[in-house]
Amino acid sequence: MIAERLKLARKKQKITQDQLAKLVNTTKATISNYENAYSSPSADMILTLATALNTSTDYLLGKTEVMSTETHYWDLNEKDEQFIESRLEELINDLGNNEAIAFSKDDEIDEETRELLVQSLENSLRLGKMMAKKKYTPKKYRNNED
Repeated sequence: MIAERLKLARKKQKITQDQLAKLVNTTKATISNYENAYSSPSADMILTLATALNTSTDYLLGKTEVMSTETHYWDLNEKDEQFIESRLEELINDLGNNEAIAFSKDDEIDEETRELLVQSLENSLRLGKMMAKKKYTPKKYRNNED
C-alpha cells in the first residue's frame, strides 16, 4: 500500500525520485526501493516523506483516501475540538440516567454498546459542527471554496 501511495503522491507533486531523495536526505535507490515495495520506510521516514510530499502519514499508510493536507474553512479547529469534548462529556454523563437509555430492556447497557454509542455521538458531533461551519461561515471567510 505504501509503495503505490508514495509513488502517487510524488507524481502529484511532479518531482522525480532523485528530487524526493534530496528533500528527505536519502538516495534515489532508497526511494525506488520504497516505491517498488522492496523495502519499507521507518516511521520517522514516513513522517518525513509525508511532509515533503505535502500529504499525511495516514494517506501514505492507506488509512485515508485524502492525499492533500490542505485545510478548509470547515475543518475543526482547537476551539471546535474543545466544544465537542465538553459536549460529549455531558452526553456521556447523561448515559447514566435511566431515562436516557430507555430503549434498552436492562437497567444498564453493556460496555461494548456504551462504547459504540459514545463513538457514534462523537462522530455525530464532529459532523454536525463541520456542517454548521459550512452552512454558517460568512462568504468572505470561505477562501473561494464551496
